[in-house]
Amino acid sequence: MRLIALVFLIIVLIVALVMVDGKNDNGPSADEVVDVTEVEPPEEESGEATPEPEVDTTVRTAKIMASGDILYHLQVYLSGYDPETGSYDYHENYEYIKPLISSADLAIGDFEGTISPDFPLAGYPIFNAPPEVVPAIKDAGYDAMSLAHNHILDSHLPGLFSTAQAFRDGGIDVFGVQTGEEDILIKDVNGIKVALLGYVYGFNGMESLLTQEEYDAHLKDLDPERMRSEIERAEELADVTIIMPQMGNEYWLEPTQEQIDTYHQMIEWGADIIFGGHPHVVQPTEIVQKDGYDKFIIYSMGNLISNQRIETVDDVWTERGVIPEVNLKKVGDGPVVIESIIPHVTWVDRTPNGLYSPEGYELFLYQTYLTADFIEGGQYSDRVDEVTRQRITEAHHGVLELLDLQPLTGLKE
Repeated sequence: MRLIALVFLIIVLIVALVMVDGKNDNGPSADEVVDVTEVEPPEEESGEATPEPEVDTTVRTAKIMASGDILYHLQVYLSGYDPETGSYDYHENYEYIKPLISSADLAIGDFEGTISPDFPLAGYPIFNAPPEVVPAIKDAGYDAMSLAHNHILDSHLPGLFSTAQAFRDGGIDVFGVQTGEEDILIKDVNGIKVALLGYVYGFNGMESLLTQEEYDAHLKDLDPERMRSEIERAEELADVTIIMPQMGNEYWLEPTQEQIDTYHQMIEWGADIIFGGHPHVVQPTEIVQKDGYDKFIIYSMGNLISNQRIETVDDVWTERGVIPEVNLKKVGDGPVVIESIIPHVTWVDRTPNGLYSPEGYELFLYQTYLTADFIEGGQYSDRVDEVTRQRITEAHHGVLELLDLQPLTGLKE
C-alpha cells in the first residue's frame, strides 16, 4: 500500500509541475483572441512610368488662294452674249485658271460691281453685270467673294442686297458687306478656322443715297475703331484672320504710306494675311513678323479680268495680275503657321471673235491665263503666237520682280 501511495504522490507532483510550466509559456491562452490577418509583402516596382496624357499631334493643312479685281466692263460682259439664245455665258473667262483655283482648299475673289435686275447692265463708270457671271465664277472654283469695294452701291442699296444674294444662291459666301444679322464669316478649312473680313476706302459718293443708319448697318469702310473691334473678335473666333482691303492709288505700282500704315496696323490688331486690292495693278509683297510668326501682305493683286490693258488705258500693268497661294499648317492645338507662299502670275488675253453686239461693239473672247503655262516650256505655249508669247513672258517676269517676295523667316512649330 505504501508503494502505491508513493507512486500516486509522484504522479500528482509531476502533473503540478507541468501545469505551472504551461502558465509561464508566452503563447496565447485558449481565452485570448488571436489576430491572424496576413500582412502582404510590398509590391515590387514594375519599372513602368505613369502614362502621360495623350498630346494631339494631328497635322492640318490648308491651301488658300486669292485673286484681284473681277471687273465686267462693257466689252467684257458683252463678250459673253449669245445672240442665238439671248443669254450670257462666262465660263470661258476662267477656263485656264480653273485647275489652279479649284485646287485650293479656300479660294477667295473680289467682285467689283453689282448684280441687279432692277438696273440696266453697265460696265463703266457704273458696273452692273449679268447674273450669269456667278455660275462661271463658282465653276472656276471660288468659295468666297469680297463685296467691300467702291462700286458696291452702283445699283444703290437694293443692288448691294441682290448682289450678295446672287452669290449666295450660287453657292459662294460673301463678306465685306452686311445684309442682316450675320456675324463674321468663318470658314472651316480642313479643321482650320479661317475668318474673312473686307473693308473699303469709299463708295464713289453713292453713300449719299443712304441714311446714316443704313450706312452703319450695311457698309464696311476703313473706320479704325470698327476694324479693330472686328479683327480682334475674329482672332477669338478663328485660327487665322484674312483681310481683303480696298485702298490705294489707282495704277501706282507702289503702295501709299497710308496703305502701309493701315495694313501694318491690321497686323498689330491680329490679322495674319492681307490680300490688298483696288489699284488695278500689282503692288509688292511684304513679310511682317509678329510674336515670332510670319504674317503676309500683298498690297495689290491687280486685275483678274477686265478690259483694262495697253490698248485701252495705255498701261500694260492693268492686264497683269497675281493669284497668291498661301499654304498653312497647324499641329494639334498649336498656332497656325504660314509654310509657303507661291505667286501665280496672270495675264488677260483679248482675242476678237468676229462678232458684234447689237449696239455695234466689236466682241472679243476674254480669258485669264497663268503666265507660266504660256511662256516658253509651258504646257500651252504653242497656243499663242510669238508676239503674244513675248508679251506674256514680259508680264511673267515683270510681276515676279515687282512682287519682291521675300523668304519666310519666323516659322515656329
